[in-house]
Amino acid sequence: MEPQPLRAIPLAVRIISNVDAGLAQQLGLKPGIRSLGLLTATIDDVGYTAIDEATKMAAVEVVYAKSFYAGSSHASGPLSGEFIGMIGGATPAEVRSGLDAAAAVMESGACFYSLNGEGTHAYYAHVISRTGSYLSQIANIQEGEPLAYLIAPPLEAVFGIDAALKAADVRMCQFYGPPTETNFGGGLLTGSQSACTAAAEAFAQAVTEVARNPLKFG
Repeated sequence: MEPQPLRAIPLAVRIISNVDAGLAQQLGLKPGIRSLGLLTATIDDVGYTAIDEATKMAAVEVVYAKSFYAGSSHASGPLSGEFIGMIGGATPAEVRSGLDAAAAVMESGACFYSLNGEGTHAYYAHVISRTGSYLSQIANIQEGEPLAYLIAPPLEAVFGIDAALKAADVRMCQFYGPPTETNFGGGLLTGSQSACTAAAEAFAQAVTEVARNPLKFG
């Protein structure tokens, strides 16, 4: 079957218009950040991509972002999912704009792709043509540089990352050795936009090949 999109779903959102000083201190908020936007979602890697997009579409920055252990299937509650992100800005209006941008990514932008009909075998091979302030910091690249965000189950991830690095003139910025909090693996690769696209395509092909022939040695 052809890979089918698996989209992240926002589960809960809230805006704190004027964050308490004690919470601001614990979060290490910079001076001037008075408002927070909170978001949980069903898929963590799409969530990270979405809050990075928020930093490009509004005057906000990511102040907190975490994956939950074992993923959505073992969430602590119906509104937990596998990701929480917090963005901060000077005003509630800026934060609202950032949350709207993040939700738009989940609705019609970045997504996982399913390798089986049940949606239990999936990968993420998303190219960000221009990174925002969050993912550029995570990848230790200049803001605005391209990034290939590649994630898959453990063996598929390692096999796919190797294929991606060999397929294009890209370099690895971050390696997420399996298991991550959600028991996946992968990495962040950078290069030109075309090189990142070629790397992502090679990753997807490699992961798909493993899914089709899991016990084939080479």
